[in-house]
Amino acid sequence: QVQLVESGGGLVQAGGSLRLSCTASGRTINIYTMAWFRQAPGKEREIVAVVSSRAVNTYYRDSVKGRFTISRDNAKNTVYLQMNTLKPEDTAVYYCAATVTNGELRDEYNYWGQGTQVTVSS
Repeated sequence: QVQLVESGGGLVQAGGSLRLSCTASGRTINIYTMAWFRQAPGKEREIVAVVSSRAVNTYYRDSVKGRFTISRDNAKNTVYLQMNTLKPEDTAVYYCAATVTNGELRDEYNYWGQGTQVTVSS
């Protein structure tokens, strides 16, 4: 079992930055593909960024490319999401998730954190 705990959310003005952290316990994450998802009110949970187990490959949804960066420190059992040039449409609860697969689909992820709120004011 892997337990995931997110932190770093908050309220920020448009154009600002936040860095989210996801710290794992229970097992080392070095075998897991890790991802950040987000869910805005009334919308489905969507994938934001993915990083492979050894950080060789990353994926970003189009709307965050060039603004968000996913990274991981396996020695610290932690995954990060650096979010720059934030927009009001980035407002959502952000979730960290883990899977032993390639992680292309939401249903592949079987470990989830509790989420952290990110609110971007205009």
